[in-house]
Amino acid sequence: MLEACVLATIFCGFFGIILKKNLMMKIISMDVMSTGVIAYYVLIASREGLFTPILGSVKKGAYADPVPQAVILTAIVIGFSIQSLMLVGAMKLARNNPTLETNEIEKSNTP
Repeated sequence: MLEACVLATIFCGFFGIILKKNLMMKIISMDVMSTGVIAYYVLIASREGLFTPILGSVKKGAYADPVPQAVILTAIVIGFSIQSLMLVGAMKLARNNPTLETNEIEKSNTP
């Protein structure tokens, strides 16, 4: 059930990017999709019966791999930087255009 909710979050973000015409809504939809993908990887990585390699008191057993945690942390930082860069781009566009609708921006910038 939890997998279905996470996949629904990913699809909501994906369809928001495709269907929304407002640039701010596209940025928010991309952030929602990124959050869903990160949640999906965390959901896959958190399995029952795995122990942390540092805090686990078990000498022999199935240990959780710390590499996916590092990759997800990197994905969070990269996602934040991309989102801030897109917001700066939207601010630059808002100075020249009275609207953030993509149709109006394309009309005003075509030769």
